[in-house]
Amino acid sequence: MIATINPATGETLKTFPALSAEAVEKKVELAWRTFHSFRRTPFSERAQTLIRAAEILESEKRELGALMTTEMGKTLGSAIAEAEKCALGCRYYAENGERLLADEAIATNASRSFVHYQPLGPVLAVMPWNFPFWQVFRFAAPALAAGNTGLLKHASNVPQCALAIEDILHRAGFPAGAFQTLLIEVNQVDGLLADDRIVAATLTGSEPAGRSVAGASGRQIKKTVLELGGSDPFIIMPSADFAEAVATAVRARNINNGQSCIAAKRFIVQSSIYDKFELQFVEGMKAMKLGDPMAADTDIGPLATSKIRDELHDQVQRAVQGGARLLTGGKKIDGPGFYYEPTVLADVPRSSPVFREEFFGPVAMIFRARDAAEAIDIANDSPFGLGSSVWTRDEAERARFIDGIEAGQVFINAMVASDPRLPFGGVKRSGYGRELGVWGIREFLNVKTVWCK
Repeated sequence: MIATINPATGETLKTFPALSAEAVEKKVELAWRTFHSFRRTPFSERAQTLIRAAEILESEKRELGALMTTEMGKTLGSAIAEAEKCALGCRYYAENGERLLADEAIATNASRSFVHYQPLGPVLAVMPWNFPFWQVFRFAAPALAAGNTGLLKHASNVPQCALAIEDILHRAGFPAGAFQTLLIEVNQVDGLLADDRIVAATLTGSEPAGRSVAGASGRQIKKTVLELGGSDPFIIMPSADFAEAVATAVRARNINNGQSCIAAKRFIVQSSIYDKFELQFVEGMKAMKLGDPMAADTDIGPLATSKIRDELHDQVQRAVQGGARLLTGGKKIDGPGFYYEPTVLADVPRSSPVFREEFFGPVAMIFRARDAAEAIDIANDSPFGLGSSVWTRDEAERARFIDGIEAGQVFINAMVASDPRLPFGGVKRSGYGRELGVWGIREFLNVKTVWCK
């Protein structure tokens, strides 16, 4: 069902019918036809349109934030910040895109040889609900800057966010076919990927969704970028600023109500400071205020759906049954809405299946490590490799962690965050390809070699 269901109350506010096959065909054809003219517009024109999109995002951030909160439950303050970050992304590509797309001269035995970058065509974006604006804009801003067109299949629980994004880009001045929202069911995606007019796909979401899109695209020999799950390690060594590390750990676990691929999820602490960390971290988790996500003093709102809450609770129960210690939380909150207590698990056995699963909610696992070598071993004992956070003031340890951790990102003495200027993505089952920075804009380009005698 494509519907807005307020996760704070469980109330269904609005439903939407899925587009018919005929309606989808019209949108795909429009994206294809628009691409052939849009790709030839001067970059300066595309840049100005992105700037106007940024201005709309900034001027309407409170209304857009309220829409995000209503549809998926993030706190209003974080939703407003998300709209601001989308504006930042638009401005980055408006201000830097021409440089990132410029020809690159390479000396060879030719009289002139260079790399020329050209857009590919319509790209299908399959996007998740947890950052309903940012996940889309971090694809859309570079794609549109480069001259591609986009078709958005958003998560079925954030349809109004999907329509609002399309509206913002159209009001900014992009032609109607440059970016379109497709309100469709999951079973309609394979047909789109089989369409020759759709040249590539990008997906942010679960591992099963990534396998499905990658498989369908692979059969058609189409480029894909996948950003999938994460079970990010947060490592603390004795030389760290302990107070800052603990405070950041609590914040990093609960960002977006705990529903972020790059939220810290596994806390690995050197033995000599472990007991102190466990005590203060549990106190910090207990102090987080659950409540109405629209209220200014709320730290954690509801989970996005009842199904997500049920799956999270099942994981916690299986962990405890498998030998983990439950230090706090572990319960659904009675009453309306999809709330779950901030939860801390210790001593989850590495033999337990739960050890290698991603917790998508305010549930933390903490582990004791003898030294840096064991911390790296625990961190890498995961099918995921998206982000990681390491807390140490020892330069040798920093170098060891940077080299040793299997992840697409290592943040030293800070929590993991995406930045329009830096590449974002993972390794192992966290996916492949990169978003943002120069790497993001070039994922959906023809990197054309030009050789002149």
